[in-house]
Amino acid sequence: MVQPVSNTLGTLDLGVGGMTCASCVARVERALKKTPGVQEATINLATENARVRFTGDAASMAPLLRRAVRDAGYTPRAADAALQAGGVSPWAGFAPVAAGLLLCLPLLAPMLLMPLGMHWALPPWGQCLLAAPVQFWLGARFYRAGWHAIKSGSGNMDLLVATGTSAAWGLSLWLWLASVHGGAHGGGHGAQPHLYFESAAVVVTLVRLGKWLEGRAKRQTAAAIGALRRLRPDLAHLIDWNGERDIPADELRAGDRLAVRPGERIPADGVVEEGATEVDESLLTGEPLPVPKTVGGKLTGGAVNGAGRVVLRVTAAGAQSVLAHIIALVEDAQAAKAPVQRLVDKAAAVFVPAVLALALLTLAGWWLAGAGAEVAIMRAVAVLVIACPCALGLATPTAIMAGTGAAARAGILVKDAQALELAQRVRVVAFDKTGTLTAGQPRLLTLAPLPGMAQDEALRLAASLQTGSEHPLARAVLAAARERGLPLAAPQDVRALPGQGVQGQVDGQTLLLGSLPWLCPPDAHSGDAPEAARSALHALNAAHPGATLSALARRAAGDGQDGPEPPRPLALLALLAFGDEPKPGARAAIAQLRARGIRCVMVSGDNPAAAAATARQIGLRPESGAISGEVLAGVLPAGKAAVIAQLKQGRAAQGTAQAVAMVGDGFNDAPALAAADVGIAMGGGADAALHAASITLMRGDPLLVPAALDIAARTVAKIRQNLFWAFIYNVAGIPLAALGYLNPMIAGAAMALSSVSVMGNALLLARWRPKFDLSAL
Repeated sequence: MVQPVSNTLGTLDLGVGGMTCASCVARVERALKKTPGVQEATINLATENARVRFTGDAASMAPLLRRAVRDAGYTPRAADAALQAGGVSPWAGFAPVAAGLLLCLPLLAPMLLMPLGMHWALPPWGQCLLAAPVQFWLGARFYRAGWHAIKSGSGNMDLLVATGTSAAWGLSLWLWLASVHGGAHGGGHGAQPHLYFESAAVVVTLVRLGKWLEGRAKRQTAAAIGALRRLRPDLAHLIDWNGERDIPADELRAGDRLAVRPGERIPADGVVEEGATEVDESLLTGEPLPVPKTVGGKLTGGAVNGAGRVVLRVTAAGAQSVLAHIIALVEDAQAAKAPVQRLVDKAAAVFVPAVLALALLTLAGWWLAGAGAEVAIMRAVAVLVIACPCALGLATPTAIMAGTGAAARAGILVKDAQALELAQRVRVVAFDKTGTLTAGQPRLLTLAPLPGMAQDEALRLAASLQTGSEHPLARAVLAAARERGLPLAAPQDVRALPGQGVQGQVDGQTLLLGSLPWLCPPDAHSGDAPEAARSALHALNAAHPGATLSALARRAAGDGQDGPEPPRPLALLALLAFGDEPKPGARAAIAQLRARGIRCVMVSGDNPAAAAATARQIGLRPESGAISGEVLAGVLPAGKAAVIAQLKQGRAAQGTAQAVAMVGDGFNDAPALAAADVGIAMGGGADAALHAASITLMRGDPLLVPAALDIAARTVAKIRQNLFWAFIYNVAGIPLAALGYLNPMIAGAAMALSSVSVMGNALLLARWRPKFDLSAL
């Protein structure tokens, strides 16, 4: 019934049934906090979950928490029980509401027929007969919850509804019996009094209808978590010494070999050992196109396999998988309270007592004004039933659930509600360069052969010399040779010289590949090569400013020199230019952020020329290296957090409440991500970066950065809209009811509408989609 949310002792999730409004939330939180050992308790009305942090043993704490919930008048149940009901029929629970509507129809018939000139009314006994089951069967939940509220010394929406409708029903019964008694004593039937059975019945039915619509909307807001949980299949095809057999996916562990057939969902994280396929990861990362996977490729549990059968080796399963991590982040974000919600909770704590006091004042005021007991009671009833603390309780959590759910579908995971509030205030975004704005993998941009050497032959020799090397530049050369389908030779006597390059023999030639200062010093003499090299070097610098340049050279035959200094004379064969290309969406991301009025800064450890070249490609202005500029080059990993601190100081000096965000993907970005107001980690990055960030992007697309800030701003806007409507219903409705401008039926409809409108407004966030506009490219 109580589920641990993680392996860390001290946190439990508990479902709470029977809550209807913000006052209920406050009462359950107080009850849980009074339990010995409880340090903190927060309730999410939208998910009907409690998250409790405590000191002590979880096994002994669970029964105490369940008892505290039950003693407060509510039902303890399994965590996420309300969310797990997401697969039920949309009409579930509507039967009692339908019965109430049918019973109310004859009661409303006289009012509906009057505009048509038809005058018809049910006799008092008929009205009582129809209203009684609505009041005491359909409205029984209000009496039960109201009684528990009274016993705990507090109030809630149920108490208001039960008190108001009981007053209307009791007044009607008294007027009817009084007329019967008076008629009997007077020797006649007496005039039929005006009764209010229909008001009591309609209010109860409308409130129940509103609660049913509210529950239906809750299930829709929980659709994101439900969809994520349904991604993992129940069975996996395990390959062992017995061949291939099916086992429950819950039993998988790292090291297992699995077969994944075409069209099936991948049951766990792993690496492809056999086969090739394309994988649909759209529900995990938001990437709409299938991703090719071959041997060595990483597979994520929950993705859909394409047309190929593959065998994978499990690397992570269960709670350690990427899917479990995503679900945990979404649940944590939806369980946490936004700072603004704490203010709402304080208001809700005094809301019900204040409404009860206003209803008594209304009753006394109309009575003293000479309106009579009947009118005074109905005015007070209208005040009671229009007050709506439930809308106040739902305003924030429903918007957070809808917003974080929409973000998760797009591959944006928000750590908590505070991250949303800070993200919408971001006015400075600092980007790490390598791996964040660029691909993070050097690519051979150009190979310029010198006179006497063909381009393909120079590339073949350079790639052959570096066969088997793991150096990033070597991988770039090998990748270029593979793209052209060049046959490579086996190198001999290969030696790597750290910081300089590599030398070895290929096809009987002694070749050297390395940095320009090593192979092309100013005093080198090799015939016509230096002049040709200078021309080629000038052309490469012009075509690729800031690129990393290397040279390929051949040692003269018979030269026995060896050592760190290259032998002389050398025959230069080619110059190579390497670059880390910007990601496709980097320029558009910068443009979108600027359109939002956000300043963008690139922080790089590269030399100023390389950083400036990248900056120009993505639309940043590299004219200044100061903290006020857009490009900060030569920043060591340890200095990135200091840069964030300087950016925050500049913001503080301007006297603004604007936030600074840092976007990174590497291990060395973790301190800066933690130092920023909002840390945004690129998916696929280092674990340290992901843990330090408050927002995680499930794929390394820079366009997700403006998308994350956009959904944060929209979610906070929805919270404010919901709070406005929740307060305006009460601020405007209660005085109107007290002054006699609203009868109880209209007041009840308005109360039901307030909750439904808040839920419906939040659900509009489910339609949000990130804007991947590449026109800025």
